[in-house]
Amino acid sequence: MQITVTVNGQAYTRDVDGRLLLVHFLRDELGLTGTHWGCDTSNCGVCVVWLDGTPVKSCTVLAVMADGRQVRTVEGLETAAGLDPVQQGFVQCHGLQCGFCTPGMMMTARWLLDHNPDPSEAEIREAISGQICRCTGYENIVRAVRWAAEHPATEEVSA
Repeated sequence: MQITVTVNGQAYTRDVDGRLLLVHFLRDELGLTGTHWGCDTSNCGVCVVWLDGTPVKSCTVLAVMADGRQVRTVEGLETAAGLDPVQQGFVQCHGLQCGFCTPGMMMTARWLLDHNPDPSEAEIREAISGQICRCTGYENIVRAVRWAAEHPATEEVSA
């Protein structure tokens, strides 16, 4: 099947197998390896991307379901002004160790802050509850999201 998907503002047209998962389309067809592939069962959340502005686990979305739609990946967080505050927060607060869950966490955190610019610790924990981090114990991830909330972007970030 031929699909056209806009990823991080750029349109891509490809012929794909109807069974191809979005995570594999992004990684293998487009070379956007920032989106990680973990479990294929939607349990771990490392593959979170935005589909038309909503976080989805890309291991449970077929690439053909993204035809004609907008996808945003972790590569799309950085702007001309530099790192997104969420990315900078992970750096400042040591919000990662191995880094495997980090892209999905960042995408979820950016969505949360776009919808709730001043979330409580409980709201942050609820937002990331669909994602598994096996290294950090989540404390520094929560601190990183709070840091980002306290240091908003200097320019609008498009969805």
